[in-house]
Amino acid sequence: MTIKRSFLFLFAITALLATAPTLISAKKQSEVLYQQMTPAQRAAFVSQQAHRIALEMSGNNYQFTPAFEAAIQRSVDRYVERIDNNRGDQPGKSDTRLMFERGAALAPTLRGIFKAHNVSPLIGIYIPAVESAYVNIQSPNSAGSVGMFQFLPKTGEKFGLSANDLLDVEKSANAAARYIGLNIKRFENDPMKEALAILSYNRGASNVEQDLASFVNAQNRACSICALTEQRDKLDANFQNENVYYVPRFFAAAIIGENPEAFGLPMQSLSSISRLF
Repeated sequence: MTIKRSFLFLFAITALLATAPTLISAKKQSEVLYQQMTPAQRAAFVSQQAHRIALEMSGNNYQFTPAFEAAIQRSVDRYVERIDNNRGDQPGKSDTRLMFERGAALAPTLRGIFKAHNVSPLIGIYIPAVESAYVNIQSPNSAGSVGMFQFLPKTGEKFGLSANDLLDVEKSANAAARYIGLNIKRFENDPMKEALAILSYNRGASNVEQDLASFVNAQNRACSICALTEQRDKLDANFQNENVYYVPRFFAAAIIGENPEAFGLPMQSLSSISRLF
């Protein structure tokens, strides 16, 4: 019996030593910053993380096309270029580090509100990254949108928001959760309903429905958002100039926010922050 135990012990040690180089190599690779990865490593990282976020957000394995993953990666790269760019909080140009620091302070509140409406907290945390870089914008843009969630006053009214409420982060987050929740239900028969609801937040659900009817078929339905993105030239100017970038930017923001240390940002993933600092 003693000899048998000794043999098993030696076998276990031998197996551990044999796998140690692989484990060490994997650990070292995980510690490499995105900025230091090879092009192939970056593409693999973005693909893996986009699928992980989609699964957590929806419970489904999204069937992204390589072209759509490349669009997400281009958005990731643009955020990376803006790390420590000293542009403060200018929407569309803001310092990525400062943007996610603002997001980290808001994440617990946003997560709780969206969770209460049975909408993935990841959607609630990263929609305002794309909309406003987590800045509660006081001045209306050219379309009239204001606040962190960039509601149009007319849309806000449909969800019970007054003019002042549009600048109340919690009230506008609550309205955004209900709005997105309705659109997820609206597209419930599509395997990528969450991504379509995110696109609808920027483009409008009726427009997205028309786009799907025109350009999605049995051959490309597995990734309807990919099909629309890859046929952008056939859609209107608004889609080509703005809407086409919206969902890739959402996934890019989520990839960075959920893996901040991989980008040299020393903070917790935003969805894991349990309380305000």
